[in-house]
Amino acid sequence: MNGPAVWVDGQASETVTALDRGLHYGEGVFETIACLNGRARFLSLHLQRLALGCRRLGVPLPPGLRAELERVAGEGSRSIVKALLTRGAGSARGYRRGAERGTCVIIRYPWPEEAEPRAGARVRIASVRLGENPALAGLKHCNRLEQILAANEADGAEADEALMLSSAGQLIGGTMTNVFLIDGPSGRWRVRTPEIRTCGVAGVMRQVLMREAARAGLAVEACALGLEDLEGAREVILTNARVGLWPVSALPGRALGPGPLTERLQRLLQPLLEAPADE
Repeated sequence: MNGPAVWVDGQASETVTALDRGLHYGEGVFETIACLNGRARFLSLHLQRLALGCRRLGVPLPPGLRAELERVAGEGSRSIVKALLTRGAGSARGYRRGAERGTCVIIRYPWPEEAEPRAGARVRIASVRLGENPALAGLKHCNRLEQILAANEADGAEADEALMLSSAGQLIGGTMTNVFLIDGPSGRWRVRTPEIRTCGVAGVMRQVLMREAARAGLAVEACALGLEDLEGAREVILTNARVGLWPVSALPGRALGPGPLTERLQRLLQPLLEAPADE
C-alpha cells in the first residue's frame, strides 16, 4: 500500500462534487481510526461519536457504514482509516438546508512509519484560542481551522504538540490530542482531564483511558482546568486514536518524566492497543 485509497459513496473514486456542503461550510463530521492486524481499533466507540455528530448536525448516517469500514480495514495489516460524512451536495445556494442526500468519503492511509512519535512529547501553549459553542462541543466536526492555525504558529517548530485554551482561558486539549494531568502525593494520585462542555473534541482514546482507569479502581475527574493546574501537574499525558497514550516530557520552562502512574496507565492500555478491541 503505497498511497491512500479513496472511496466516495461506496465507489473507488477521488471525486466529490464542488457543490458539497462539507466543502462550502464544513457541514460534516469525521473519525480517524487506527487499524492493526486488519481490524479497526475501538470501532464501536468511533461509530457512536460519528452517530452523535450526525444527529446533532443533521448529517445523514449511511447504512452499512460499519461493514464498509471493516472491509476497508481488513484489506491492510496496518493503516489509518478516515471516515468523513457531509451533508452532501447542496440543493440550493445559501445556509438553509434542502433535500441533500449526504456524502460518505472513506480514505485508507498507509500507517505513517516516518511519523512515529518520540517517547516523550515536547509541548507548548498555543496563542490561538478555541471559540466556545456548546452545540459543537465534543464533536469531531469538519471545521478544524483553529487547530490548523495553532499547529502552524511560527514558534511551534521545536514542539511536538500545542495545548489550546478556550476563549475563556480554560485548558481544553491539544491540536490533535486530549490531555490528562496527574498530581497529588504518591499513593493518593489525582487524575484530571478538561471537561468538554463548551468546545474541544471528546476523543475516543480519552474515553478508553477514563474507562480502563475506572475499572482498575483509579477515578479520573473531568473538570474545569486552567494553566495553573497544568503548571502544578507532576505528570502530563496526551491521548489520541493513533498514538494511544503519549507521556509529556517537556512543558514551557520545565522538564517532566513519565512517572509511576503514567507507566501504570500505559500498562493498562497496551494490550488493547496491540490486539485491537472493538470497543
